[in-house]
Amino acid sequence: MIQNIHLTRRWPNAVESDLESLGKVVRNESDEPLSREELRHALQTAEIVCPTVTDQFDAELLLGDQVKTRLLANFGVGFNHIDIEAAKHAGISVTNTPGVLTDATAEIALNLLLSSARRTAEGERHVRAGAWVGWRPTHMLSTQVTGKTMGIVGAGRIGIAFARKVHHGLGMKILYTSRSEMPESVALELSATRLDLNDLLSQSDFVSLHCPATPETRHLINAETLGQMQGHAHLINTARGDVVDEEALLDALQNQVIAGAGLDVYEQEPVLVPGLDTLDNVVLLPHMGSGTVETREAMGQCALRNVQAFLAGELLPNKVV
Repeated sequence: MIQNIHLTRRWPNAVESDLESLGKVVRNESDEPLSREELRHALQTAEIVCPTVTDQFDAELLLGDQVKTRLLANFGVGFNHIDIEAAKHAGISVTNTPGVLTDATAEIALNLLLSSARRTAEGERHVRAGAWVGWRPTHMLSTQVTGKTMGIVGAGRIGIAFARKVHHGLGMKILYTSRSEMPESVALELSATRLDLNDLLSQSDFVSLHCPATPETRHLINAETLGQMQGHAHLINTARGDVVDEEALLDALQNQVIAGAGLDVYEQEPVLVPGLDTLDNVVLLPHMGSGTVETREAMGQCALRNVQAFLAGELLPNKVV
């Protein structure tokens, strides 16, 4: 058995139990984000570290003195919190957990779409506050979703799963922009049209973000691109927080440049740009896209398989680098 496997956050109990059969598991019992010094200590004492999106592993940490870690088995599909080039230079393998969270995240995007367009979160607050005095024809009018145009930014697994839900379930017309084309069979199934970002923004009633966080996508949605959206449009983000310039989004929502937004991710999680949480035309969720029991256990099992393969000297199933 190796010295230890360091979990930076708690995993589902069943997966933690399976992990214990592979070595000594060091848990973060507080389940709070580890400090930079605690992350450094993990790298210096554990052959395997299992991080999440809340852990920032930059070059200074990964290339520091006495780093013992040889595998970062990430609990999650996104890995923009890890300096991949530094990990490669340090001889540290990095894995992730793709595929298993596709449907759960697409469901949350659908939830945000309907909540933002139909003002359901605002309506629930209205009822709970005791402000509702009964039905009337002009009360809390919202935007119908069925039959409208959906613009999808990023046509990977989650983007396609979301497109299927809104096209088949809500009869929405699908526009998309992506680094690569959808498979031909999928594009035909969805009657999807590929456009550049500017045309997609100007032609869509709703825009949903499903692109990875890269230097190229940082603040892809900014004051300029928000200004290209239609005034009645809504923006949905279940991708990564820094794809959106949050200050620019706040301004666009305050000044009715766009009608609304639904967010599950933020630039500086868990801190929001001041003022965002005071607006009624934005729905705010606590990064819960993959947060089903089934999905989180599947993510853990996926990460576990990467650990098992590493210890057996086998090819890593989900190797990033």
